[in-house]
Amino acid sequence: MSRNLLTNMEWLPVAPRDFTALCRNLPAAPEKLGEYTQYLATHALDENNINRLSKALRGIRAAGLSLAPLQPFRLGIVSNATSHFLVAALETTAARYGFSLQCVEADFGQVMQEALSHDSTINRAKVDAVLIALDHRGLPLQPTPGDASAARHSVEAALAQLAKIRAGLHQHGNTLCIVQTLPRPVETLFGSFDAMLPGCMRTLIDDFNSGVVESLVGTPDVLLDIAQLAETVGLAEWFNPMLWNMARLPFSNNFIPLYAEHVCRVIAALRGRSRRCLILDLDNTLWGGVIGDDGLEGIVVGQGEPTGEAYLDVQRAALALRARGVLLAVSSKNTDEIARTPFRQHPEMLLREEHIAVFQANWNDKATNIKAIAAELSLGLDAMVLLDDNPVERALVRRILPQVAAPELPSDPALYARTLMAAGYFEAIAFSEEDRRRATFYQENARRVALQSQACDLDDYLASLEMRMQIQPFDGIGRSRIAQLIVKSNQFNLTTRRYSEAQIAEIERDVNCFALQASLSDCFGDNGMISVIICRRQEEKWEIDTWLMSCRVLGRKVERAILEVLCEQAAVRGIRRLIGTYYPTERNGLVKDHYANLGFSSLETEPSGTTVWALDTDLLPSRDLPITICRIGLESVSGNCAVDNRMIA
Repeated sequence: MSRNLLTNMEWLPVAPRDFTALCRNLPAAPEKLGEYTQYLATHALDENNINRLSKALRGIRAAGLSLAPLQPFRLGIVSNATSHFLVAALETTAARYGFSLQCVEADFGQVMQEALSHDSTINRAKVDAVLIALDHRGLPLQPTPGDASAARHSVEAALAQLAKIRAGLHQHGNTLCIVQTLPRPVETLFGSFDAMLPGCMRTLIDDFNSGVVESLVGTPDVLLDIAQLAETVGLAEWFNPMLWNMARLPFSNNFIPLYAEHVCRVIAALRGRSRRCLILDLDNTLWGGVIGDDGLEGIVVGQGEPTGEAYLDVQRAALALRARGVLLAVSSKNTDEIARTPFRQHPEMLLREEHIAVFQANWNDKATNIKAIAAELSLGLDAMVLLDDNPVERALVRRILPQVAAPELPSDPALYARTLMAAGYFEAIAFSEEDRRRATFYQENARRVALQSQACDLDDYLASLEMRMQIQPFDGIGRSRIAQLIVKSNQFNLTTRRYSEAQIAEIERDVNCFALQASLSDCFGDNGMISVIICRRQEEKWEIDTWLMSCRVLGRKVERAILEVLCEQAAVRGIRRLIGTYYPTERNGLVKDHYANLGFSSLETEPSGTTVWALDTDLLPSRDLPITICRIGLESVSGNCAVDNRMIA
């Protein structure tokens, strides 16, 4: 499996033998089409199966049928190479990630023309993102071995050309760009000395790639690191000069599914679809052997022995993911006390109980336990990844909970960690201090749940938390986290509108927008930013464009405190009424009654389930909320309204 792990994406289950028939026999029920095509796309597909599924997808669209719950996404492609051969693979791979993807291709080699013309194919299409799929042949990178000054000017010219392309797409298409790094050519001119000599193609490309990374910082555009991908699978395998000469194909066609996979991972990260929780089986996954049968001394984990080292690699990978904000959970068919013993007593274990957000060791089936883990963490099932050595358990979970990712694992545990990391479930486009602390947030939340079980009633519990909320307008410091929260929040999100950092900056400058960010701390620690609100002025009304909250703070009446501040600030600005809309999605049902519970009056209900609500700003909610509110950068309110740092009690 090691040699073909990446090329064949062997973490995906093998396609059913009757895949062709499955593509032809679409469900009779239209509402099942999206789920059905996503199921088909979750398999490892060769070129023939990719084309079969792509044909089925296009047939569904041509018939005017819905692919819900797949989310629509329009991707523009500009390239100096032939891109048409990518489209089918991109469409089918996107379905695996929950998207109904439509590609808009520019004409071959028309990159600059497409970017700079306001009425070009790409810019007219108003796509969600543009993939700038250039390689070094499409940029003015001219080798000048030994001439450092000429090399620097060559790299600067190439970066300037790329910057012009991106600026044109931003200006005329109002879109963000997915920017590729450049793979190095296989051939060297001076051998190993190429790495030391300015002006060689190797150093030119390395310098260009570094410049690309620097140019993306603080922009809405995102990186697609094709240089790393090509080096991982092997540069000599990646580029086929015969295919380039015949058809201008920038890489070997056997890598088309893998390339599409990496593009769609970035799209998923842009839309907040990356996974957030790794659920670990125990026996023969974190250690060798069965703890209930072999005992503490009989399990295999630790240094100095190949199999024990392999399981340590799995634990190292889990801890590395936790350090970047991925939650760890345990689901094991076992007696709870016995399952915890290695975490508590085995001297070679790297993972300890304090690293695990939820520990489910019982005799329930894995699907039941995973649902319990998701509920306890207030996360959707599509945020979960199960790492389990047992193919029967993996198949069960895939059948009962198709939203959960369960990678295929090889027979040799030495490849478990590599397989997990190669699968790319946790792709990111940003990383913040709050991401780093996310696991801690959830650990602290478990302690809050324990305290709640001890409190006499809800009011006693909330009072004991000693909550302190800081609320302030959007600003540059919080912009990245605001955009990240908007992209990732699905459950407590009234409209599920998505905004990039650049769009957040525009909202900050818009005099007709009023936007707040809220963070919360309590006696157990800091929850970080937990809520975002965006209002748009319509005469004497504010239409609540976006209201979302972290599910970590559900049940604490935080939304009532936020509403009070919103009403106060509306009154200061001559706003007499708030208008809130709830757009139902497959995942935000828990906020269906949000506005009703806050005292809003119903104005309209549509057949789709969309509801519109109104609240007069002089009808402030009750103040029996045990939260200290610190207002930063907000105007004071006279009369019986709030002032900074007061207790609502």
